[in-house]
Amino acid sequence: MDMKKLRFLISLTTDDNDYQIEQAQSAEQAARNFGVEVQILYASNDAITQSTQLLKAVQAGENMRPDAIIFEPVGGTALPQVARAAVSAGIGWAVLNRDAGYIPELRKISTAPVFAVSSDHVEIGRIQGRQFAALLPKGGGLLYIQGPTENSAAKERTLGMQETKPSNIHFTLLKAQWTEESSHRSVRSWLKLSTSQKAAIDLIGAQDDSMAIGARKAFEELPNESEQERWLKLPFTGCDGLPKTGQAWVRSGLLAATIYVPPNTGQAIEMLVQALEHKKPQPERALTAATSIPALDELKPR
Repeated sequence: MDMKKLRFLISLTTDDNDYQIEQAQSAEQAARNFGVEVQILYASNDAITQSTQLLKAVQAGENMRPDAIIFEPVGGTALPQVARAAVSAGIGWAVLNRDAGYIPELRKISTAPVFAVSSDHVEIGRIQGRQFAALLPKGGGLLYIQGPTENSAAKERTLGMQETKPSNIHFTLLKAQWTEESSHRSVRSWLKLSTSQKAAIDLIGAQDDSMAIGARKAFEELPNESEQERWLKLPFTGCDGLPKTGQAWVRSGLLAATIYVPPNTGQAIEMLVQALEHKKPQPERALTAATSIPALDELKPR
């Protein structure tokens, strides 16, 4: 008897962020490696869209339903109601880059695999704090661009950064939505405030590479050329460090540093295949490891 191909639904936050695009490519690569089918949906950074897309898949007819759902939550919650509906329908549930408090309880009642795979966001923040220390050995002012407040990854990166950042580096916090455009808007609005004129900033640090580039764009638009030049000479740093974006931007000098955060959809697919085809129990939580680019000891103050 021919085993039917496993079908996984991958739900990502947006198709306008380099890490999410890498997540999609990692899923497609793993699907080929493990002989499974994947369908990828993007939620346009909208939690309601994401919840609707996933419920529709869970409530589909039995032969239309995926064997498992892998998803990176947009909003503040990891959709507990949808998770319960999925496991009651016998659908596996893997949460990416988020701690979902309901996982232990669902694992007790579910016949399907339930787990989380995450980047270690506190550690990513700690690495970034160490990069700031290396770039500003005498201390100074940092313009720090954080992801959305309700997002636990953004909160954890900020906590980690504050843990390792030397006390002689003071930061001004701006918020954006993990996209270049949102960061561009946020920095542009800040530049209109009189406080930005008075702020002594020596470094721009963003919680992802696309937001660091968005900040650069805001400074490139300044009408006063000497102002523009002063800002653009400062070191800019980001996170995600993907080969075609962040790492390329470090090589070209647009960024002083980034942090490589490996995509984890592929790891989630592998864990689901182990659980569903090979009946091997999977851990409640798996972590991927991030690394500084360039290495911390190679980071020289500008």
